[in-house]
Amino acid sequence: MPGSSKDALSPIRFRPLVSGWAMAAVLTLAVGVVPLFAGGLSIAQKHEGRHEIDQLEGQWRNAILNSDVKTMDSLLADDYMAITPSGVLQSREETLESLRSGRMHFSSLTITDRRVRFYGATAVVTSLASMQASTPDGPLAGDYRYTRVYVRNAQGVWKIVSFEASRVREPGTPGPRRHNEPH
Repeated sequence: MPGSSKDALSPIRFRPLVSGWAMAAVLTLAVGVVPLFAGGLSIAQKHEGRHEIDQLEGQWRNAILNSDVKTMDSLLADDYMAITPSGVLQSREETLESLRSGRMHFSSLTITDRRVRFYGATAVVTSLASMQASTPDGPLAGDYRYTRVYVRNAQGVWKIVSFEASRVREPGTPGPRRHNEPH
């Protein structure tokens, strides 16, 4: 029927399906739940995660100082990759072999200025490490800034996937490049 309100060209009117309060409740729930699915962490989860990462950093430090290959093996992801201060790439297997062989032995390792940030199931740690070690080329000592990246795997276990270190130098003083710097 032309001209009637039921004409195919006339606007269709919809009655609101949800009241204003119900819509507000749905939106509040959605905003509160989205971070759970998007990998966001609550303050309590970040505090717990920070505690876990601090413990793992302590295990890593002790494994380095005690040449504990078994502990280091449990900390590193299968696809772990390190970049040493001299720019050398080192795989998980190479890292474990270096620790096993004793080519580099740490006599002291002090960690300060640790910062931990979370991005979903990833934790990024930056710290300052002051160390003394012996190498086949002689003693090695100094301060290094490093970044270590942890990822929580499907079983909920944090694994180290990446490490990179840079020697700290006074501004304007270039240092010698050494191939035996810590990793």
